Amino acid sequence: MSYYTAKIQLTDEIDTPKGVKIKKITETYLVEALSVTEAEAKVVKDFTGYAFDFEVKSVTASKIVKILE
Repeated sequence: MSYYTAKIQLTDEIDTPKGVKIKKITETYLVEALSVTEAEAKVVKDFTGYAFDFEVKSVTASKIVKILE
């Protein structure tokens, strides 16, 4: 297994006194997978069902070799 970094853009609607504002947030996740395709599929599966919209912006191989617990 290898590690991949996945950048996800979350889109959320926030109610303000002036109306609804769309807020975009980009977060980075570390995913353990065999390939870029598998890493993206794991991210999509994890985020499915949430009330906000999301988009996988990129998935790249990470230089992290091992996670010590």
